[in-house]
Amino acid sequence: MIEVAEVPMIHNDERGSTHYLNTDRSEQFVLVYRKAGSRNARHYHKELSKGKNPEVFILMSGEITIHWFDIHNPENKGSQKLSAPVMVTVHAWTWHEVIAETDFIMLELNTLEDGKVNSFRLEEEK
Repeated sequence: MIEVAEVPMIHNDERGSTHYLNTDRSEQFVLVYRKAGSRNARHYHKELSKGKNPEVFILMSGEITIHWFDIHNPENKGSQKLSAPVMVTVHAWTWHEVIAETDFIMLELNTLEDGKVNSFRLEEEK
């Protein structure tokens, strides 16, 4: 339902660290800044747009907890605390919620339009 991948470090010295990532996406991206304690996402995506099927984001700084479950099989669920830097893939039909444990910065590898046409809330959330 979700996959978490390390963002490999190339180099680390007194200035900080350098990391790299590979992606097949090259469209417009969305840069997200969120405050500690905020609740984000709380939706799922269908198989309607390339940018959200699957949804991929890179947690660039901070810590989050992601909760998720399979829309078709709610017993298939999980929760994971993540620290930057990591790349997260959320597959279609997976409801997900991101809780900001700290202030965080995230890069979503999709467009705003992808989110508008392919984000759905549960009936009880409407």
